Amino acid sequence: MENRTASDLVTEAKKNVENLSPDQVERELAQGNATLIDIRESEELKESGKIAGSTHAPRGMLEFLADDTTPYHKPEFDRKKRLILHCAGGGRSALAATTLKQMGYTNVAHLDGGLKAWKEAGKPLEQ
Repeated sequence: MENRTASDLVTEAKKNVENLSPDQVERELAQGNATLIDIRESEELKESGKIAGSTHAPRGMLEFLADDTTPYHKPEFDRKKRLILHCAGGGRSALAATTLKQMGYTNVAHLDGGLKAWKEAGKPLEQ
């Protein structure tokens, strides 16, 4: 088995998940059809704010928060709904979206470029 880098894994993940632009995410949120999941660490939220209406679910706890058989499950992880994940730059969210697909979630996407792309597109944040 060849050694693969984190970058290799992210590139592979992005080929297998839906990559959304900030405009696409903003439209879906405005339509009320999607749940936005922020997978950054708590410190990152404090440092750079968050997208309004997003649910915090740190990447390290994702599988447990998404699994309705664990005591950690968050109701925002609903297999019947559209879930859009984001992180700071789009790498972790692509990997996380892949993980959710492996767990049986079928309507999952991520914000390509993460919060950085959101800010660069002039989209609003809350503290």
